Amino acid sequence: MSFNFAQYEEKLKKGVDHLGKELATIRSGRANASILDSVKVEYYGSQVPLSQVASINVPQAKLIEIKAWDAGALPAIEKAIQKSDLGLNPVNDGKLIRINIPALTEERRKELVKFAKKVGEEEKVSLRNHRRAANEEVDSAKTKGELSEDQQKKEKDRIQKTLDRYIQQIDKTLTDKEKEIMEV
Repeated sequence: MSFNFAQYEEKLKKGVDHLGKELATIRSGRANASILDSVKVEYYGSQVPLSQVASINVPQAKLIEIKAWDAGALPAIEKAIQKSDLGLNPVNDGKLIRINIPALTEERRKELVKFAKKVGEEEKVSLRNHRRAANEEVDSAKTKGELSEDQQKKEKDRIQKTLDRYIQQIDKTLTDKEKEIMEV
């Protein structure tokens, strides 16, 4: 048979994992090193991820510390953080860069929740597209005579139940992120 269920489920799992990574970059009121994942630093003529030129620590709930492996990179790191759209204000003392995470306004929290839901909905659409492709593979196998009508129905039910399970995971992840963002 041409339909590979394990491959389908792996695509769904990757989608949920991708959503988790996307949501980790959304700033809540708490310090989290992963909000800096998208920051690229100009280092010796090329753009490199911040994590490749410095160590990032979260010593307190509202503080991020960045220690560059090369002290000469501190100004470039500071500039990259300021240029990012994260709304963070880095303080460079010559040895470390400290970032105080300000409390979010109610309006900003609501915007972030709305953005998180948008990202979650995009991921659900992606998973539904995987379901559609899987159903088409099953239909094709039925047309080729590789599956009986009963087998086709069972496979489609299995595909749908698996999708429903992953959609529930997305909904739970979004609910958890919403609680985290709205927490004062």
